[in-house]
Amino acid sequence: MPDLTKLHDAILNGDAKTSVAVTKEALAENVDPMDLVTKYMVPAMDEVGRRFECEEYFVPELLLAARAMKGSLQLIRPLLVARGDKPVAKVVIGTVKGDLHDIGKNLVSAMLEGGGFEIIDLGSDVSPEKFVDAVKSSGANLVALSALLTVTMPSMKTTIEALKNAGVREQVKVMVGGAPVTNQYAQEIGADGYGESASSAVHLARKLAGAA
Repeated sequence: MPDLTKLHDAILNGDAKTSVAVTKEALAENVDPMDLVTKYMVPAMDEVGRRFECEEYFVPELLLAARAMKGSLQLIRPLLVARGDKPVAKVVIGTVKGDLHDIGKNLVSAMLEGGGFEIIDLGSDVSPEKFVDAVKSSGANLVALSALLTVTMPSMKTTIEALKNAGVREQVKVMVGGAPVTNQYAQEIGADGYGESASSAVHLARKLAGAA
């Protein structure tokens, strides 16, 4: 039986090689793949988020941890799908139209994936119509909108209005985030929540999905 605390520590330390090796060993020993996610990977990413909040970790450490976690998830996800395990929720995520910045969005995407969410990542400079189409085709429960520029923040409001006009606003919770975005702005445009950082976005997503 492999020492599964090594999986937790490998993700915490951004060691992708070890995280993948321990995951392979565990799966070969018939360890439940969902146990790997819930008992070791999610707690590791939660701790990464806590350290980021406390400024013990910075963006490079966050990215390395996310990469290590994704390496393990690539081995685990097909097994979960094959046996019919459901994700916490489906999230359509993207940086809004006119904004090409995606580092923050990528961090949130990676941490949500590590937290058991299924991610539909539309990338950056995403039109309201693309968000609507993705929600319709995927049956997503959550929409996560990112903006790093003040001038692109209005695209968040436009996207929420597009979801309303398409008749899908009621089926999704909308969360927003990004450097210039505030909780007050989120409320003004009719979003369901605001994530100040990547780790707080994961907590918010769990809350909005009823999994907190």
